[in-house]
Amino acid sequence: MRKLSDELLIESYYKATEMKLSDDFIQLITIEIKRRSLGHVLRVSS
Repeated sequence: MRKLSDELLIESYYKATEMKLSDDFIQLITIEIKRRSLGHVLRVSS
């Protein structure tokens, strides 16, 4: 996850939720988003 750009990480989150992938996988993405302090992007966009 650390090798993904911020933009690709956010896109991955939206795609994973859209495709209803496993909650565990989505949680891993969410943890990385929070680690990078990008949580505001999800709140603004959703």
